[in-house]
Amino acid sequence: MTTVTYSDLREIKDLINGIAQTVNGLDKKLDVNHVRTDEKLNAIEKCLQLVKTRINAQTNWFIGAFAALVGGLLIP
Repeated sequence: MTTVTYSDLREIKDLINGIAQTVNGLDKKLDVNHVRTDEKLNAIEKCLQLVKTRINAQTNWFIGAFAALVGGLLIP
């Protein structure tokens, strides 16, 4: 059987601690990327809502103008 020394155990402990720190660092990076993605999606959603509002306003204007044109043609 092989004897495990105190220095061997310390090396294993240091290796495990290093891996744990790396995992924690990756977890923080994932959290930051998640927040950035959410911010970008919120910005895109706001832009799409603005586009939808503008399209609705233009559609309403077009329908009103078309109705006035048709009404003008039918009245005389």
